Amino acid sequence: MLALTPDIHRYLIAGLFMLAGLLHFIRPQIFLSIMPDYIPYQLAMVYVSGVAEFLGGLGILISQTQYWAAWGLILLLLAVFPANINMTVEAIQKQGYWSWWSMATILRLPLQFVLIYWVYWACMK
Repeated sequence: MLALTPDIHRYLIAGLFMLAGLLHFIRPQIFLSIMPDYIPYQLAMVYVSGVAEFLGGLGILISQTQYWAAWGLILLLLAVFPANINMTVEAIQKQGYWSWWSMATILRLPLQFVLIYWVYWACMK
C-alpha cells in the first residue's frame, strides 16, 4: 500500500513545515497574535521558529539529517504547544466556550500530538 509508506508522508510533512516556516516571514502577525504575553522578543521568536520549521522540513528530506530533523520538529511542536493553549484560552475568554473559533482551537490541541506521532512514524528508522 503506497499511501501507508513513510516516504510519501515525509514529503507531505516537509511541505507542511516548509510552508508554515515561510508563513512566519510572510505573515508574522498571525503567529504574533497567538503568542503568550510572557514570551520575550516575540517577533524574533516568530522568525526563529519559522527558520526551525523550514529547516526541519527540509532536513527530513535528506537521509543524513532526517533523524535529527524529525527530533527537532517534535521538540518544536512541543515548544509551541503553549501558544496553542494560549490561543484556546483567549478564544474562550473573548468569544465564549461554544463559539466556532473556540471549538476549533480546542480541537486543535490534540492535533499537535497527532502531528508529533506523524513526524515520528514517518521519519524515525
